[in-house]
Amino acid sequence: MKVKILKVRLSEEFIYQDQRILDQFLQQNTIYKYESAFVRDDESYWSVILYYEELKMTVNELKSQQYCAEADAELSSDEVKILDSLKLWRAEKSKDQRIPSYCIATNKELVLIAKCKPHRKEELQDIKGFGKHKIEHYGEEIIGILGRI
Repeated sequence: MKVKILKVRLSEEFIYQDQRILDQFLQQNTIYKYESAFVRDDESYWSVILYYEELKMTVNELKSQQYCAEADAELSSDEVKILDSLKLWRAEKSKDQRIPSYCIATNKELVLIAKCKPHRKEELQDIKGFGKHKIEHYGEEIIGILGRI
């Protein structure tokens, strides 16, 4: 069994990023036990200790897991914030380019991005509906939005 210690800082600057890191870690590992404590030092944060084993998933299993997410699936509050930001960006981009918003990305694609939270534009290839064209034209902006939330 392995042990991982994570810090979830409460300041607006870090909380979404730290929470995303924690969420991804939880998705990628089997957690057997956890402990948490609220710490008040120079900054306030949650310290999370996770006792875990790594999940052994193939690339195809990971992709199929991402593909099967439904557009109307329940989203966490962080995912809703991401989705709202992506929809706002898409509306502005659609207006600027004078094309329908679904040509930029469908609602289902935006939901999958909010759920998967890719860190690099190459990871957008794992989102069903995102091919070379969309990644080249919109990938950097999407990753930028995810990085700010």
